[in-house]
Amino acid sequence: MKYLPKILLLFFMLTTLNATNSEYYQVKEYLEKNKQEYKYNEFKRTVKENAQALEKKNKKIKVVLVYPANQISDYWRKSKISFEKRLKELNIDYELIEFFSKPAIEIKEQSRHLMKALKLNPDYLIFTLDANKHKKFIERIISKKKTKLILQNITTPIKAWGERQPFIYVGFDHYKGSKLLADYYIKQTNGKGNYAVLYGSKGYVSFMRGNKFIDYIRKNSELKVIHEYYTDVNKEKAKNATLDLLDRDSNIKFIYACTTDIAMGAIEALKEKNLLGKIKVNGWGGGSKELEAIERGELDITVMRMNDDNGVAMAEAIKFDISNQSYKVPTIYSGEFALVNKNIDKTELENLKNIAFRYTKDD
Repeated sequence: MKYLPKILLLFFMLTTLNATNSEYYQVKEYLEKNKQEYKYNEFKRTVKENAQALEKKNKKIKVVLVYPANQISDYWRKSKISFEKRLKELNIDYELIEFFSKPAIEIKEQSRHLMKALKLNPDYLIFTLDANKHKKFIERIISKKKTKLILQNITTPIKAWGERQPFIYVGFDHYKGSKLLADYYIKQTNGKGNYAVLYGSKGYVSFMRGNKFIDYIRKNSELKVIHEYYTDVNKEKAKNATLDLLDRDSNIKFIYACTTDIAMGAIEALKEKNLLGKIKVNGWGGGSKELEAIERGELDITVMRMNDDNGVAMAEAIKFDISNQSYKVPTIYSGEFALVNKNIDKTELENLKNIAFRYTKDD
């Protein structure tokens, strides 16, 4: 119990999140309801293809990024790089202003960044949605017709917004990725045993990656979740949470980590307890740090995003918009995943890296 005082504020058992299934459309559900399947598939094809540059320079546009990018995961940084590189290939004249903060714990800082962003009157604002406090700002932005909102790291439109949705939702379906990991764990454990879950912060991402993972496991196996912790997407807190749960009961098959930073913290704790390899742990996202841990044999499995596609998708959406072809932009862009385990062939892994990081492999 010696680690418990350090994490008292981040330890919750069976806490209900401020998110429910009824709040969001799933990707397929939304596309079918709004007859966007064809548009969606055509847009995905454009993202995969080489850039088709504008023949004539556009009137300069202003783009503002408000990102929770100060973390171990390089998802946000690579998204920015791939976005800019594609904009340049498309011959788009732009000004980019960025505001970075830590995830989860700097909500007030993010709010200040958003207020500054709105005062800049950008043509496009790129933000995310995780905490409930974000919604009020987003609703305000949607009501401003001049600024078009790109919501990143969310692919499930909010039902309450009806037809007044953001310009585009861009990312990788959290639930789809979590199901891939759930199926892996069910197979590896024969669907029996105990496990623990390390969430990020209370909000959308933890709900989609964590709570829905638990629901899926419960419906499709006899596995039981016996420990649940919130870590604020903080490596040290994740390490302390892991040490605490191992002190309580180390008879678990795996630790389900909802983000890269959390996975890195769990690995350190398992090393300290000489349990690395005996208790499985996963990554989520397949960024550079996770893949390095996979290659060292420290991480058992991760679901790898074809990361740079979402930066490309944002650039292509803007190109269509400034070319008076916004009718070609679907409400959602959801990228692809690959499941990567520590026994993957090196050549196969390099091929996946070349696809996922086609703009950022050397950055």
